[in-house]
Amino acid sequence: MTAIQERPADTAAAPAPVARPGAARTALLLGAFVAIGPLTIDMYLPALPTITRELETTSSAVQLTLTGTLVGLALGQLVLGPLSDALGRKRPLLAGTALHVLASLLVIVAPNLAVLGALRVLQGVGTAAGAVIALAIVRDLYDGRAAATMLSRLFLVLGAAPVLAPTIGGELLRFTSWRGIFAFLAVYGLLMVLIGAKALPETLPAERRQSSGVRGTLRGYRALFGDRAYVGLVLVAGLTMAGLFSYVSGSAFVYQGEFGLDEQQFGLLFGAGAFWLIAATQANPLLLRRWSPQQLLVAGTVLGALAGAALVAAAATRTGGLPAVAGLLWVVLFACGLALPNAPALALSRHGDAAGTAAALLGAVQFGVGAVVSPVVGLLGNDAAAIGTVVVAALVLAIGVLVLVVRPWELPVPDDDAVVVAAH
Repeated sequence: MTAIQERPADTAAAPAPVARPGAARTALLLGAFVAIGPLTIDMYLPALPTITRELETTSSAVQLTLTGTLVGLALGQLVLGPLSDALGRKRPLLAGTALHVLASLLVIVAPNLAVLGALRVLQGVGTAAGAVIALAIVRDLYDGRAAATMLSRLFLVLGAAPVLAPTIGGELLRFTSWRGIFAFLAVYGLLMVLIGAKALPETLPAERRQSSGVRGTLRGYRALFGDRAYVGLVLVAGLTMAGLFSYVSGSAFVYQGEFGLDEQQFGLLFGAGAFWLIAATQANPLLLRRWSPQQLLVAGTVLGALAGAALVAAAATRTGGLPAVAGLLWVVLFACGLALPNAPALALSRHGDAAGTAAALLGAVQFGVGAVVSPVVGLLGNDAAAIGTVVVAALVLAIGVLVLVVRPWELPVPDDDAVVVAAH
């Protein structure tokens, strides 16, 4: 890979090798941190209609609290990614998670929608630490196919969060109000700070850190924008995330409002859909033995666009009812699961020397697009047709970016077992 460069043999003080932890332990620990994001986003989804009634507002206004979280995620990553390149991975990760704990505690006493929305932005900033720094840690340790495989394992742990989050949220609502959900998030975040402080290794040694201040950070971002293929891959990852977040933001209103499910039934059906996202991410390492990440990325975007178009048709003609809508949404999720590990792996493999900054821009675009998509689904009607319309628009644009900007056939095929730390 072009991102891996040999150090001169006569270097006076070569960096000491980074001890690479076991893959399963790495996936579990990083996945637990990354899971804070989907737990924060998804656990309160069953309560959205209840929050709408309790705070005497509209469904579109309540969806803006989800948008606020995604805005915080996007902005937080732009700061925390470069910060992790300068200070190492561990301290910014633990500090961001602690900020999430504080914001979750304050949400418990939020008096109105405006305060709730502002605190959700703060939650998102704290959650950004796990989202961006976990990717940077993967890039510290792995490259190419190995990175895509690790991201797939990470998505297995990450995928359990969307499966469990609405179900946990629905069950908590049996015994507490929606504010109790945020108390649960505060406790989970505090546990991760304590576990991370003890068990998380530092994967970026001091001699490999880049402490260049604000100007250096801006130069780093400018260099990333000069890489056409990287920018295209980031856009594709963001547009794929748009398809995923159209489902996240609108599914509660579709399943509960359009088809009359209760909060617990919604949680179970939402979790069943997330199973297909997990299935695709876990099939990815097996598929990578035969096909390249580029090929799987193209396949995922095309499959998702076709499923989205079928969803629009089914919703418009009211064909098949709930089984048809749910089934087509599951195909969309499976397609997103094929694309999501491979787009970041290909993008980050091009900039291993600034993995935190590269992962930050990647994550900011992904969640920034998600922030835009959430209210769009509401404005289009919060129904199955609205979700399908956004999915089709996003993934057709992704296909266009792949063809016109990324040109995947021009990208080098990653090595089978490229591991960054081994080269050091």
